[in-house]
Amino acid sequence: QVQLVESGGGLVQAGGSLRLSCAASVSIFSINAMGWYRQAPGKQRELVATITRSGSTNYADSVKGRFTISRANAKNTVTVYLQMNSLKPEDTAVYYCNVETIFRDHWGQGTQVTVSS
Repeated sequence: QVQLVESGGGLVQAGGSLRLSCAASVSIFSINAMGWYRQAPGKQRELVATITRSGSTNYADSVKGRFTISRANAKNTVTVYLQMNSLKPEDTAVYYCNVETIFRDHWGQGTQVTVSS
C-alpha cells in the first residue's frame, strides 16, 4: 500500500512563498507521474502541476512562472515538492498530492494553503 505524507501548507500574505512536500512510499520505477492538485471552496479540483518519471513538467496557466514542481528520489521513497512564489489570494485552496503508479492513482490527505490579501 502506497502511503503519501504531505506537509508545508499554512497561512501566508500575498506575495509570499510556501513549499509543499509529499513523500510517497514507492519506487520511482513504479511511478508514471506525480503532481499537485488543488480545490478551492465551491470549486472543482484542478491540476496545478505534474512531473513525469522522466522529469517532464506541466503547469496550469494560472501558476506558470510562479510555481515550480520538483522531485527527489530515494530507495523506495519519492518526494515531490511544490515551490510556490508570488502567492495570490486566489491560490487559496486545499492542495492534494497525487501519485500515478502503473497500478492506480493515490491521493494525499490534502494540506491547506491560505493566502491573505
